Amino acid sequence: MSVSKVNRGTIINKLEFLYGKDKAQNIYKKINELIDIYNKNSASKIPKTDFLNEKDVVLITYGDNIQTTNKNPLQSLFKFADEYLEQAINIIHILPFYPYSSDDGFSVIDYKKVNPALGDWKDIKDISQKFNLMFDLVANHISPKSVWFKEYLKGNLKYDDYFISIDKDADLSSVTRARTHPLLTKFKRKGEDVYLWTTYSADQIDLNFANENVLLEIIDVILFYASKKARVIRMDAIGHIWKKLGTSCINLRETHYVIQLIRAVLDEIFPDTLLLTQTNVPHKENISYFGNGYDEVQLVYQFALPLLVLHTFYTGDASRLLEWASRIKNVSDKTAFFNVLATHDGLGFVPVKAILTDKEITSIADNIKERGGFISYKIAKDGIKEPYEINITYYSAIADSKNSEESNIKKFIASQAIILSLLGIPGIYIHSLFGTKNYLEGVEKTGQKRTINRKKFQYNKLEEDLTNSNSREHKIFTEFMKLIHKRKSEKAFHPDGKQEVLFLKKGIFSLLRSSPDGKEKIIALYNVTDNIQKFCFIKNQYSLNKKEYFDIISEKTINIEKISLKPYQIMWLKIY
Repeated sequence: MSVSKVNRGTIINKLEFLYGKDKAQNIYKKINELIDIYNKNSASKIPKTDFLNEKDVVLITYGDNIQTTNKNPLQSLFKFADEYLEQAINIIHILPFYPYSSDDGFSVIDYKKVNPALGDWKDIKDISQKFNLMFDLVANHISPKSVWFKEYLKGNLKYDDYFISIDKDADLSSVTRARTHPLLTKFKRKGEDVYLWTTYSADQIDLNFANENVLLEIIDVILFYASKKARVIRMDAIGHIWKKLGTSCINLRETHYVIQLIRAVLDEIFPDTLLLTQTNVPHKENISYFGNGYDEVQLVYQFALPLLVLHTFYTGDASRLLEWASRIKNVSDKTAFFNVLATHDGLGFVPVKAILTDKEITSIADNIKERGGFISYKIAKDGIKEPYEINITYYSAIADSKNSEESNIKKFIASQAIILSLLGIPGIYIHSLFGTKNYLEGVEKTGQKRTINRKKFQYNKLEEDLTNSNSREHKIFTEFMKLIHKRKSEKAFHPDGKQEVLFLKKGIFSLLRSSPDGKEKIIALYNVTDNIQKFCFIKNQYSLNKKEYFDIISEKTINIEKISLKPYQIMWLKIY
């Protein structure tokens, strides 16, 4: 298969910038060989798929979040998804399901194997028959138990520059850190001490993308995942992959070139496989990974959203969230925001630093501590520890011990419904589906703060809770499913539609969403307080030329001149 003329120029251009003209042609030849291999084996089997739409909803889960005695974890997950989620969820993000040595999967031993404790590739294939899948590409680092690293320590010349060896006294003060542990970790190679770059932990050895062979290895992995029906490839910690002394070593131009190169390669053989960057950085840097809208990734996280929503419900004031949302615009018709409130990780402070004041951030941290959560820290450039992320389940973060469970459930559902109406596609962490509370016993067992929102479910017990109409799990799951179904039936929520923020009053978060053709519109209203919120629309404001409109949430007709929202009530008014 010959690479298209446009992509050939793009690929060679990126390779010349990254590795120089002398190497570029040889690397390009090897990339072509990889494309030919996967084209012969897989390309004809991949059906053509349209870009994302309002029906796309993502479930985020570990491969072993659902467990039962007579099936392996991936089979149990499939059984649950097939029985409970098929009509609501169409994309399942299975967090790293490869053999690993730490960090619940993010220290990968072998990129191309399925962890036998979870299942095998047949189980992944079975799930892909009914659901689209999101795979993780953990490209920044690899486990010291991997073949690559073991061979490196043995002195195998092939792996000489697969990792980044640095003088232990080198000045690394400019490097942006994600953790508080030392950036370099000492290992023995052929009897001599070597100090290797380890951004995240001593068990996660950073790969050296300045070595073109590492790039080729990772391209091979990406094409392998695409051949296994990965609809989306989530690029974990991708902002850190290129290291250059004297710089921050995050979001460098070289990093963007690597991603653009990967996109060009995928476009040749798997154009329907989408890339998602996991970059926990301020909004401006985050959306830079869209490139020009067509040459880099198709999806980026909205990492500011979780803390902005918490701030909104803690204060009963939607002003900050409204201001932020008013600046969110589509980059192209082939890009979309990935809206999440909770994931397997903590909730980062960095994305809201330019949005919330120090006092507001401190207030959020205090609220989290009161609710049994934890605050993790990192080392800033000035050497001072500063808050890095929150560790808590989102239900426990939203719920208030002074309120009734009924009130807390309404408050929680209102928070979750926001991501179903915002511009983009929603990603729902499995624990949010059930309103899981803090898993403090797990934290005691592992000693890891992040375990607080990584509880595992026994299938029978979960099924029992979901069939018990009085349980918190049943109430939240049932409401979630209703909301998802309503979202999926409305073209106004298409990720390529329009979004206008309505500044009605501080106690109400409000949006006007329109379908891409502008023919269908919905006004989404959220009472973010525990008080009744009353207001009225002015005639002909926001295309409202009638007195009454249908609320698809309550399924009642609403007089827009006398709107009254109960505490934490949601309205989606359909504008004809």
